[in-house]
Amino acid sequence: MQYSHLTKLASLLAAHVGRSDMTVAKWCGVHARLFLRLKAGAGCRVDTYNAAIIAFSERWPADLAWPADIPRPSKSKDAA
Repeated sequence: MQYSHLTKLASLLAAHVGRSDMTVAKWCGVHARLFLRLKAGAGCRVDTYNAAIIAFSERWPADLAWPADIPRPSKSKDAA
Protein backbone atom coordinates (compact mmCIF):
# COMPACT_ATOMS: atom_id res chain seq x y z
CA MET A 1 0.00 0.00 0.00
CA GLN A 2 1.26 3.42 -0.91
CA TYR A 3 -0.48 5.96 1.29
CA SER A 4 1.06 8.69 -0.85
CA HIS A 5 -1.17 7.49 -3.70
CA LEU A 6 -4.30 8.26 -1.69
CA THR A 7 -3.06 11.63 -0.50
CA LYS A 8 -2.01 12.62 -4.01
CA LEU A 9 -5.36 11.61 -5.50
CA ALA A 10 -7.22 13.45 -2.73
CA SER A 11 -5.19 16.62 -3.22
CA LEU A 12 -5.56 16.57 -7.01
CA LEU A 13 -9.29 15.96 -6.91
CA ALA A 14 -9.88 18.50 -4.15
CA ALA A 15 -7.99 21.19 -6.06
CA HIS A 16 -9.79 20.29 -9.30
CA VAL A 17 -13.27 20.62 -7.81
CA GLY A 18 -12.46 23.38 -5.33
CA ARG A 19 -13.25 21.34 -2.21
CA SER A 20 -11.32 20.19 0.84
CA ASP A 21 -9.64 16.82 1.36
CA MET A 22 -12.27 16.16 4.03
CA THR A 23 -15.09 16.58 1.51
CA VAL A 24 -13.31 14.31 -0.96
CA ALA A 25 -12.94 11.69 1.79
CA LYS A 26 -16.68 11.76 2.39
CA TRP A 27 -17.28 11.32 -1.34
CA CYS A 28 -15.02 8.24 -1.24
CA GLY A 29 -16.88 6.77 1.71
CA VAL A 30 -13.95 6.93 4.12
CA HIS A 31 -13.47 8.82 7.38
CA ALA A 32 -13.35 12.57 6.78
CA ARG A 33 -9.92 12.89 8.39
CA LEU A 34 -8.28 9.92 6.65
CA PHE A 35 -6.16 11.98 4.27
CA LEU A 36 -5.08 14.34 7.05
CA ARG A 37 -3.99 11.35 9.15
CA LEU A 38 -2.11 9.79 6.22
CA LYS A 39 -0.30 13.07 5.52
CA ALA A 40 0.72 13.15 9.19
CA GLY A 41 2.35 9.74 8.88
CA ALA A 42 -0.42 7.49 10.20
CA GLY A 43 -1.70 4.47 8.30
CA CYS A 44 -4.98 2.78 7.51
CA ARG A 45 -6.38 -0.69 7.08
CA VAL A 46 -6.04 -2.52 3.77
CA ASP A 47 -9.80 -2.57 3.20
CA THR A 48 -9.98 1.20 3.78
CA TYR A 49 -7.15 1.78 1.30
CA ASN A 50 -8.77 -0.47 -1.30
CA ALA A 51 -12.20 1.11 -0.88
CA ALA A 52 -10.74 4.60 -1.27
CA ILE A 53 -8.66 3.82 -4.38
CA ILE A 54 -11.64 2.13 -6.05
CA ALA A 55 -13.92 5.06 -5.15
CA PHE A 56 -11.40 7.49 -6.64
CA SER A 57 -11.22 5.49 -9.84
CA GLU A 58 -14.99 5.24 -10.21
CA ARG A 59 -15.58 8.94 -9.50
CA TRP A 60 -12.54 10.43 -11.24
CA PRO A 61 -13.56 13.32 -13.53
CA ALA A 62 -13.07 12.77 -17.26
CA ASP A 63 -11.44 16.19 -17.60
CA LEU A 64 -8.70 15.40 -15.05
CA ALA A 65 -5.88 13.05 -16.03
CA TRP A 66 -5.29 10.13 -13.67
CA PRO A 67 -1.68 10.38 -12.39
CA ALA A 68 0.62 8.19 -14.47
CA ASP A 69 2.61 7.08 -11.41
CA ILE A 70 -0.45 5.59 -9.67
CA PRO A 71 -1.86 2.29 -10.94
CA ARG A 72 -5.57 2.67 -11.61
CA PRO A 73 -7.82 -0.19 -10.51
CA SER A 74 -9.72 -2.06 -13.20
CA LYS A 75 -13.36 -1.15 -13.53
CA SER A 76 -15.72 -3.45 -11.70
CA LYS A 77 -18.24 -5.44 -13.70
CA ASP A 78 -21.04 -3.20 -12.37
CA ALA A 79 -19.22 0.01 -13.39
CA ALA A 80 -18.16 -1.29 -16.81
